[in-house]
Amino acid sequence: MVLLWPTAVPTDLVLGDVDEQAVFGAELVERAERFERFLYVLWVLSQVALLATLWIYARKGAGFTRESAAGPIGTGMLLGMLGLAIVWLVNLPFRLVGHWWALRYDVTDEGYITWLLDDWILLGAQFVSLCLALVIVMGLARRLGDNWWLPGAAVFVVIASFFTFVSPYLDYTTEPLRDEPLLEAADRYESELGLSDVPAYVQEVAEDTDQANAYAYGFGPTRRIVFWDTVLQDPFDQEEQQAVLAHELAHHSQRHLTEGIGWFAIFAVPGAFVLMLATKGRGGMGTPEAVPIALIVVALFQLATAPAANWVTRRMEAEADWKALEVTRGPDAVEGAMIGLSETSLGDPDPPAWTQLLLGTHPALADRVAMARAWESRQGR
Repeated sequence: MVLLWPTAVPTDLVLGDVDEQAVFGAELVERAERFERFLYVLWVLSQVALLATLWIYARKGAGFTRESAAGPIGTGMLLGMLGLAIVWLVNLPFRLVGHWWALRYDVTDEGYITWLLDDWILLGAQFVSLCLALVIVMGLARRLGDNWWLPGAAVFVVIASFFTFVSPYLDYTTEPLRDEPLLEAADRYESELGLSDVPAYVQEVAEDTDQANAYAYGFGPTRRIVFWDTVLQDPFDQEEQQAVLAHELAHHSQRHLTEGIGWFAIFAVPGAFVLMLATKGRGGMGTPEAVPIALIVVALFQLATAPAANWVTRRMEAEADWKALEVTRGPDAVEGAMIGLSETSLGDPDPPAWTQLLLGTHPALADRVAMARAWESRQGR
């Protein structure tokens, strides 16, 4: 953990107050607050529905083992997929309402049929991931008994590392960035950040949404950054696009992708231990009867650790913001990019504290503006 702790953000940095209505505009702030307030309520209701569904399934689901002739691991996989399908159906109304709300506020243009098809694809991926996890956990538990949890956590860290490494090779939704000014800026920033060439790509989403996004993924020879094409058009000007570019390159220079794997390991070990303890009463994870209770344990663990996990990602995002300020030396561009993100995604610049605790993977937009101003102040401007 000591190796993951250092950050480029000065320890004595103090963020001043930001008048979000003055910076982002009173009308945008009011609209964003109204948009996200509804989504917060929807999220709370969906979590209640999720946990209630999994609690019922944990109590009743083991009864389905009597209907299966697929063997212990095969039956466990069937129970896992059944539980996931039930959860998907229970949460579908909440997701539909959320999509309706996004359409109503013009955050997305994606029709219901296309959205549902995308949701099915995501569900299919979740089925595959769940089956893989159950094969590993149940296989280890049947061989090692209650001692499966430590090697099990190690295996999951290896799998997470593998998918982080190969995911750029599996992505066929992007094409190389051809914006010459951005590519020239990338060369400068890579040199300042001590990076070798990091390929930049573009993903076309503008037909379905106005939301703007960019991300870094892969590590070592597979690292790259991806812009949604919405970042490369209004309301973002060239300097603001370069600020986004520098932020994503900083994720690679600070090794945040591999750091993320390290943090995943820190959470995976106690998570596997808790799962082992919680399922002992059902015969342990080597028995299919334990699978329904394992699902609710995982859901509760993820909810309980969300504040810590979100704190980790916010810390990384803040560090990437700071490094972007150092190489672009453009606090006004960073501030403009934050305003653009709020406009295109209707992000509340200063969300309630509880939502940042449970849902906030990035610092609040107002805090990111405050950091840009704090950096400028430290330069004596």
